[in-house]
Amino acid sequence: MNENKQQRRIRRKGNQSDGVVIPDAEKQVKVKGLNEIITSLVLLEDQEKDDLEEEGKANLEEMVQYQENHSKRKRELMEFRTEFEGENKDAERAEGARRRKSKGNSFAAAATVAVASASGEDSVSASDKAPATGGPQRRLWVRNRSKDWWDQCNSPDFPDEEFKKAFRMGKDTFDLICNELSSAVAKENTMLRAAVPVRQRVAVCIWRLATGEPLRLVSKKFGLGISTCHKLVLEVCSAIRSVLMPKYLRWPDDEGLRRIKDDFDSISGIPNVVGSMYTTHIPIIAPKNSVAAYFNRRHTERNQKTSYSITVQGVVDPGGVFTDVCIGYPGSMPDDQVLEKSTLFQRANAGFYNGVWIVGGSGYPLMDWVLVPYTHQHLTWTQHAFNEKIGEVQRIAKDSFARLKSRWGCLQKRTEVKLQDLPVVLGACCVLHNICETRDEHLDPEIKFELFDDEMVPEIGLRSANAMKARDTIAHNLLHHNLAGTSFLS
Repeated sequence: MNENKQQRRIRRKGNQSDGVVIPDAEKQVKVKGLNEIITSLVLLEDQEKDDLEEEGKANLEEMVQYQENHSKRKRELMEFRTEFEGENKDAERAEGARRRKSKGNSFAAAATVAVASASGEDSVSASDKAPATGGPQRRLWVRNRSKDWWDQCNSPDFPDEEFKKAFRMGKDTFDLICNELSSAVAKENTMLRAAVPVRQRVAVCIWRLATGEPLRLVSKKFGLGISTCHKLVLEVCSAIRSVLMPKYLRWPDDEGLRRIKDDFDSISGIPNVVGSMYTTHIPIIAPKNSVAAYFNRRHTERNQKTSYSITVQGVVDPGGVFTDVCIGYPGSMPDDQVLEKSTLFQRANAGFYNGVWIVGGSGYPLMDWVLVPYTHQHLTWTQHAFNEKIGEVQRIAKDSFARLKSRWGCLQKRTEVKLQDLPVVLGACCVLHNICETRDEHLDPEIKFELFDDEMVPEIGLRSANAMKARDTIAHNLLHHNLAGTSFLS
């Protein structure tokens, strides 16, 4: 029993001594692991510092290299610029010397020609004459173009009928226009280039208006540059407007109005008619600005093709000669709005047309000075008869516009002329039309143009009670004085 107790005590002491040793071993292991971690962190920190230093060195080297390359490139550009400027200066000096030499040669050649002419020698062109300095003469380079077609047309032997087919007028009328415009379109020759003659200038313009052909074909026909032809057309049209329009397109004087009234009275039986009015549309290329204003809905629907146009309103006498025109308002405007914008309307408001009538179609309103047909349904015989007579007067204006477009083909299709220049060109066409009409220049039936212009009844068609009474009185007199026709009964 005592031995067992003693053994247990010895065993208990051994266990206590084992409990003291075991914690010390674990502590040593933990300390060792911690030391290893700290050592690793220190090594990592050192490694990171080394990497940052190497990266900083690399960036510094790269920056230094970039600055060196930039400086080198800058020096190269400066050297190139200096060299380029030097070459330009040399070229400018050479060009200046060449121009001075050319100018001297030209003056010398001109002086030589003048001396030769004064001494009675044969005339020689400055381009063929050698300069006094003995060097080669320099002249302005001009492309050689054939003028055979125009030279043939300009020949006295050229048949008048062929000339009329090309220019829509006879030689006598063409000569008249050239003489009228001579002072306005003539240019002087220069030492380096001969001016285009007046007849050729006028011919370029009239042929372009008559045919409507593109400028490149005009250039080939007349042996001139395309830009020159374009410039000539506008110059001659401007001269026609400023020189010929006041003479050939104007409102008649009192004596002329008396003759016009008598002629219209004999045609229709309607008294005090001084003009027949009509509005037509000229096709144009879609403008860059205000496209919707120039859109022609009626022509687009009829032709199944998007159409843009400007308007030409005209008043004609019994012979189809224009006495008033209003050009250039957008094609979307109906006839009554164009009339309200015109100078004709302003003069009427000032009392200029008191006591007289201008006959219009159904697209115009009835006013104190504008006489139009009846447009409501279920017309009486008197109203039918009146409309028939009004139609005869209105047909004079419509036929005149048809001849205008037949004679000047440029009005039949979209033209290359800019929108701002079109009123000048269209005005010139109206003036030339009047000249041809007064000189009985008949049109070839082969070039007849059929006119299509849709008339829209205005929203307010009756604008004067007095005009309504006057129209009813005229209609009554036409029927009961046996002046009205009876074709409406058939």
